Amino acid sequence: MTIEAVNGAAPVLRFQSVRIMPAVVLVAVAAVLPLVTGESFLLYIATLVAIYAIGAMSIHLIFRVGQFSLGQAAFMGVGGYTSSLLTTNLEMSWWAALVAGAAASALTGAVVGPVVLRLKGVYFVLFTFTFGEFVRQIFVDWTNVTNGSEGISGIAAPPAFSSPTGFYYLVLGFAILTAVICGRLLVSQFGDAVDAIRESEGLALSNGVPVFKVKIIVFVIACALVGIQGSLQASFVHYISPLSYGFAESLKLVVINVIGGLNSLWGPILGAIFIVALPELLRSWVDYQWVLYGLALILLMRYLPGGLFDLGELLRNLSKKTRREK
Repeated sequence: MTIEAVNGAAPVLRFQSVRIMPAVVLVAVAAVLPLVTGESFLLYIATLVAIYAIGAMSIHLIFRVGQFSLGQAAFMGVGGYTSSLLTTNLEMSWWAALVAGAAASALTGAVVGPVVLRLKGVYFVLFTFTFGEFVRQIFVDWTNVTNGSEGISGIAAPPAFSSPTGFYYLVLGFAILTAVICGRLLVSQFGDAVDAIRESEGLALSNGVPVFKVKIIVFVIACALVGIQGSLQASFVHYISPLSYGFAESLKLVVINVIGGLNSLWGPILGAIFIVALPELLRSWVDYQWVLYGLALILLMRYLPGGLFDLGELLRNLSKKTRREK
């Protein structure tokens, strides 16, 4: 399965770079949010959104080379378990454990990447899904290290960021850093090679693009970033278990990108806001929460098949049509 299959019969679009002004506005709003909401439920939701935005941007890189992964939760788990075990069992510094978690995820990606990236289409999807379940089963069975199904509790946040507001700003900083890394990568000459591979791997290869090398680099970077998400999420909820890194987590990162839009780095950011925040905000209507959530997804896919990123273009077209009718 390729990205084109996800988008249906729509033609392959050229990816658009992140515009600076909307990004500045979004960062400004995010920065003042705790001053408006205080340490409330809304701040909890905003922290979750920022955490998932990191993982969603990581898998966006894999989408950019035309692959469809269902195993990102495995690398998230490697990062989360590594950092959690180092801080709880060995009392390592939180920052050193975070780096170790990201490095462990990247190393796992570097080992798995040369194998899985030789596969294409449905075989790539099946391999990543199987690998994700294999890693999750390791977390269950390796009880001497991971504590099995009972998981690990008492995972602390860094002392300087232990308050809800402090941890929110920490996660926001990592989300911004991830967006900058991904954005700079994708608008560089390396990003041109990535887009060339997505549009036509054979043509890119014939023009001298080292296709396999580029794919491995992208895959390893994506694994390192999602490993950081795993570490941050573990410190946020103070607990992890094999269930934290199941297939549902991998699928959630995919859905975030599809709903947000696959044609821009804005897609995973907008998708994270929608997919993570909406179910939490609908908790007040507990009897109808998932019905309303499902209805919202259906309407979104019906009227914005290109994702939330297309909303701006839709509004501009409606505005032009209204002016013409007048």
